[in-house]
Amino acid sequence: MLDLIAAQKVAETAARAAGEEIRKHIGKPKHTMEKSSPHDLVTEVDKRCQEIIESILLDAYPSSKLLGEEAVGPGSKAAIQAVKDADPTFLWVVDPIDGTLNFIRGIPFCAVSIGLMYEGKAVIGVIYDPMRDEMFSGIAGKEAMANGHPMQVSGVNDVFAAVLASGFPTGDFRSKNAEQIRRFGFHARNVRAMGSAALHMAYVAAGRLDGFWENDLNAWDLLAGAVLVQTAGGMVTDEDGNDYALSTRHVVATNGKIHRQILVDLQVD
Repeated sequence: MLDLIAAQKVAETAARAAGEEIRKHIGKPKHTMEKSSPHDLVTEVDKRCQEIIESILLDAYPSSKLLGEEAVGPGSKAAIQAVKDADPTFLWVVDPIDGTLNFIRGIPFCAVSIGLMYEGKAVIGVIYDPMRDEMFSGIAGKEAMANGHPMQVSGVNDVFAAVLASGFPTGDFRSKNAEQIRRFGFHARNVRAMGSAALHMAYVAAGRLDGFWENDLNAWDLLAGAVLVQTAGGMVTDEDGNDYALSTRHVVATNGKIHRQILVDLQVD
């Protein structure tokens, strides 16, 4: 049986190590390259951060596997296939820098995201914001913490009073998501698009945001955040209300109280 507390600490150590690289190089990467589109960028720092994380995780757990963004080809098809091919028996799911565009431009809203699938279940979520030195960390069924303090989702129970977040996907769903943002802008208290799905989900878990949705995200964008939101008392599903799974791409994460309202509104044409 895996010691989840020990594994959580290893994931936190890996996240902090990668976060140190982010702090050193934010706003000044040497090389920036397009991946699947002009909206989908990568730097040498993303790759170095993944190498650091992989070294720490696999040194501690040699029998584990790693599904990391920088080892997967560009585009949704490659990401979907990588999830199909992954073995969830003991699988780290890693985004070394979630919010790469923010990182490139020196905007201090990016994060390291590390989730763990064990025996087919999402069991650990670690999201580290190196610019604020905030560690969001949780074990499924136990407790979600922000820098050692318990997190709980908000108590807002109506979309009209809710602060939501979303983003602009890099591929074919960009226009759909933009239209949904426009629609929610009329009847939510406000909508934020801050550029990091992982931090958006951590903020839902911490009660700073009431809900988050986005289309066509990848497993490494979502797994750690899904663990945190659910452990903090919230809900995570796909846009049709199906339970979150590693294969989920169109995600809705809320405090639970406004979840049904969000799902209904997302289906309106």
